Amino acid sequence: MALKIGTKAPDFTLSSTGSKKISLSKDFSGKALIIYFYPRDFTPGCTAEACEFRDKFEDFRDLSIPILGISKDNIESHERFKKTYKLPYDLLSDTSGKVCQAYDALIPLIKIPKRISYLLNEDHEIVAAFSEFFEAKKHIENMLKSIKK
Repeated sequence: MALKIGTKAPDFTLSSTGSKKISLSKDFSGKALIIYFYPRDFTPGCTAEACEFRDKFEDFRDLSIPILGISKDNIESHERFKKTYKLPYDLLSDTSGKVCQAYDALIPLIKIPKRISYLLNEDHEIVAAFSEFFEAKKHIENMLKSIKK
């Protein structure tokens, strides 16, 4: 299950690619954005999803919607993943899983991130969520449709 539409997205500060820390409330204050959670760098489904967000990046940029990817992988893995696939957006490391848990993005028992995408409005309320583990590319399609509504 995803967090409910209309609820305030939990705030966080995480390490990001590019040797920086990103805070939802500070770095994206007053901005709509997409946050997507994914299981692991370099796996087939996660690579397909990341590359699809990359390939549609200009569509999101033209709509002034930044993208953040979050998994439990460490920053070193994220840096390699970002460089290998030329990802134009930041990947955030949640090695503790606390942010994943706050967003209901952890698979119970095995504690790996689910594949779930959230669209947040300018007030960081959840306006759309899509959770489908085996349909990585549909996350991007769903987020674009939700933005254009």
